[in-house]
Amino acid sequence: MVLLWGISSDGPFAAVRDELQRIGVANRFLDQQTLLRSKISLSFEGVPGGTLTTPDWSADLSAFTAIYLRPYDPRRLAALSGLKPDSPRKLRALVFEDTLTCWLEITSARVVNRPSAMASNNSKPYQLSLIHSHGFAVPETLVTTDPAAALAFWERHGTAVYKSVSGVRSIVTQLRDEHRQRLQDVAHCPTQFQQFISGSDFRIHVVGDEVFGCEIRSCADDYRYPDRQGANVEVSSYDVPPELAERCRKLAASLNLPVAGLDLRLADSGNWFCFEVNPSPGFSFYEEATGQPIANAVARLLASAGE
Repeated sequence: MVLLWGISSDGPFAAVRDELQRIGVANRFLDQQTLLRSKISLSFEGVPGGTLTTPDWSADLSAFTAIYLRPYDPRRLAALSGLKPDSPRKLRALVFEDTLTCWLEITSARVVNRPSAMASNNSKPYQLSLIHSHGFAVPETLVTTDPAAALAFWERHGTAVYKSVSGVRSIVTQLRDEHRQRLQDVAHCPTQFQQFISGSDFRIHVVGDEVFGCEIRSCADDYRYPDRQGANVEVSSYDVPPELAERCRKLAASLNLPVAGLDLRLADSGNWFCFEVNPSPGFSFYEEATGQPIANAVARLLASAGE
């Protein structure tokens, strides 16, 4: 049986849930939003055994052979629900989520993906060093609070971008003349700058041993937000070369990520650059654009854990 932990309206989560039901795999849905409304208990009877009880169902933890999770930040969920910071319901939900997260680290079930494995994405510079150690080219990177260092980096490369240092999603933006005065703000917050790599964007999804490639064509700095620059985005399937596919599998495996989304760029020089490995990829955008059966692959990966 598969445990699903997330929000029903989340695209990738809903797609995997639908595929599990379509192929006849028993599952239980643990709705994160229910945590803010109802009491859910997690009791342990020896580690890692125990019982998970919700208003709708109860199950022995040992019955779960796989877990798929795409939880949202519980603090943001609580705020969106109008709960005060010291609300007992919010505090109860936070304690439950911390307890569940601990269990996910010790269960023998297949977890897609374990919180500890996903943690490498919380520091982009650290993850970039891991990516480089597996043979991918990476852009030269500077993290600084020194405006003069940021300016020197920009001038040395001619073209540069800035982005979040952490795992919090940010909009990748190319530095332009209007940013020169704003560079002084760097003194108040560590900021990550990278050399701009000219080339074509690709998203590679690794699901177990399966690899799904997408080529993205857009003139936007960040193709996820093309409207900001009035740009278009075209996404098409890409037949990943065997050598590149194997490198992607090995990188995901080294990070202990059964499912991962790799952001690559084929530079004009012919080198493959890897910018990031997303440990909880929002693959539904790419699946809808290409028809690739990514959700089905995730569902089959989860189902195979019980075989």
